[in-house]
Amino acid sequence: MRRRTKAPASPLPQRDGIDAVRVRLPEDPERAWGTLREHLVARYGGAVGAAQVEEMLREGRFVGADGVAVDGDEPYAAGRYLWFHRDFPAEERVPFEVGVVYRDERIVVADKPHFLATMPRGRHVTETAVARLRRDLGLPTLQPAHRLDRLTAGLVLFVVRPEDRGAYQTLFRDRLVHKAYEAVAPYDPAVELPVTVRSRIEKERGVMAAREVPGEPNAESRIELLAREGDLARYRLVPVTGRTHQLRVHMNALRLPILHDPVYPVVREDGPEDFARPLQLVARSLGFTDPFTGERRSFLSRRPLSGLG
Repeated sequence: MRRRTKAPASPLPQRDGIDAVRVRLPEDPERAWGTLREHLVARYGGAVGAAQVEEMLREGRFVGADGVAVDGDEPYAAGRYLWFHRDFPAEERVPFEVGVVYRDERIVVADKPHFLATMPRGRHVTETAVARLRRDLGLPTLQPAHRLDRLTAGLVLFVVRPEDRGAYQTLFRDRLVHKAYEAVAPYDPAVELPVTVRSRIEKERGVMAAREVPGEPNAESRIELLAREGDLARYRLVPVTGRTHQLRVHMNALRLPILHDPVYPVVREDGPEDFARPLQLVARSLGFTDPFTGERRSFLSRRPLSGLG
């Protein structure tokens, strides 16, 4: 089997912390495309319109490996690489800054605010923690080793160099990272704590809320009471597994939905962000043994929780 050669580095710098799109021209056994223009229109015309593709060609926005703009009339050549920057719709800026708890030559531990996505997804692209940190720290190859929900604040581990990322991702995959969260939710004396919640959680693509279903458990969380003030309490949540929305689902299953949760128990209608009412859930601590130095590392988030004195 023929080995695929490594793609060349992008000749285009990042824009707003986002990489240029790389295109590898596929094989064309039926010779459907005589020119680059014909292929690019066929490939992207349905998404942005043929007129937009033509305009991008006129503006020289498609470039080759040498960084020089290509001509749409150039002959089609399978295997060739092209790059271009996408146009993104304007995004509302999340009015909170990303904190940096720790930084060295291999990792950055960020203290992410509520409402900011960890990495580009859906309509959140430039307003993401990774895009901001790449710009602010001058680290264009920075990548997260794991994800934190957009509505959840707290610690996220980023890796500076691509060749180091796999080692840190393996820590999360093998459950060698100790993570603890804090949340504010209703207080109910009928709920006996501490408790370990185990259930099967599934989430369908395109459906906002995850749900518990019958079957072999695939999600486990430890929940402890830290403090109580009136009808509210502060809880420590320790996930053993990492299912989507796991802590929010398990707290809701105990009839202790996290304060200001827009999904559990009821999915609110989509609308403008209410930055004054963030989900009261923070990834408070992160601990692991560094795979390169063997040093034990522990970090704490400074993100506040409201609703409890």
